[in-house]
Amino acid sequence: MESSNHTGVSVFILLGFKASRSLQAIFFGMFLFIYSLSLVGNLSMISLIKIVTRLHTPMYFFLSNLSLVDITYSSTIAPKALMNFLAERKVISFAGCATQFFFHSFSVTSEALLLAVMAYNRFIAICKPLMYTLIMSRKVCVQLVAASYIYASINAIVHTGSLFSQSFCGPNIIDHFFCDIPPLQELSCSDSHVSDTVHFLFAVIVALSSILVILVSYVSIMMAILRIRSNQGRRKAFSTCASHLMAVSILYGTLCFMYLRPTSRDSVEYDKVVSVFYTLVIPMLNPLIYSLRNKEVKDALRKTIYQKIIPH
Repeated sequence: MESSNHTGVSVFILLGFKASRSLQAIFFGMFLFIYSLSLVGNLSMISLIKIVTRLHTPMYFFLSNLSLVDITYSSTIAPKALMNFLAERKVISFAGCATQFFFHSFSVTSEALLLAVMAYNRFIAICKPLMYTLIMSRKVCVQLVAASYIYASINAIVHTGSLFSQSFCGPNIIDHFFCDIPPLQELSCSDSHVSDTVHFLFAVIVALSSILVILVSYVSIMMAILRIRSNQGRRKAFSTCASHLMAVSILYGTLCFMYLRPTSRDSVEYDKVVSVFYTLVIPMLNPLIYSLRNKEVKDALRKTIYQKIIPH
């Protein structure tokens, strides 16, 4: 195997959660429930947007891509974690670990960039309504999504190449339930200074660029809303942004808490719980947030279900 030129490790052991067999069974049920709900919610959102023509707008085009990324995100982590809850030997190959890390990095980067694109879309819709259809044409929407995926792929390639080109001489025990940067860097026997710098720079570029777009968009949106004279108009304008703001707050709040605080041995188990939230719970929550707080989606879902039950 080519990776053996760089490492003496051919497989890693994922410790997962340290618990009794009965607790492992509870964790298995919890993971399976969250993953199943995430798949059903995101696939339903994609299907609904595809079926209902009134949802063929830029906002829902971006939302369907966000759901697609969420499916990729949770499917990168959950199946292997579920297998390991039942397995005696919780192993993942070197190549499998690198693949899992690549798709994890790709998904989280895509999610951040798509949320920035959605914020820009809201800015155009509220601040430049007369130019909206011209600016946010189908071609532009496709280009924005494609650019997000391309940059996310480049970011994932750089992160994965930088991390897995290091030497892993042993031990090969990852104290986590998936392949993530901090526990893998602890196992590296190479000088990780260059790798750490690469990870930091690319993470900062993604974070700052997406956060900047979101902040500028919402400052402009708030100023535009405040200029609306009627309270009803203000509420309507703000309600169109509420779901997106909630999704942004949950994702960035969790990621900042996870990666921008000092780490310690005592926080390892706590980090695993937080990781469950941002790798599995957030992909499950996004379709719920956008459907429960969105009248258009609720009406379209109600109408679609009604037509299926009582066909005309």
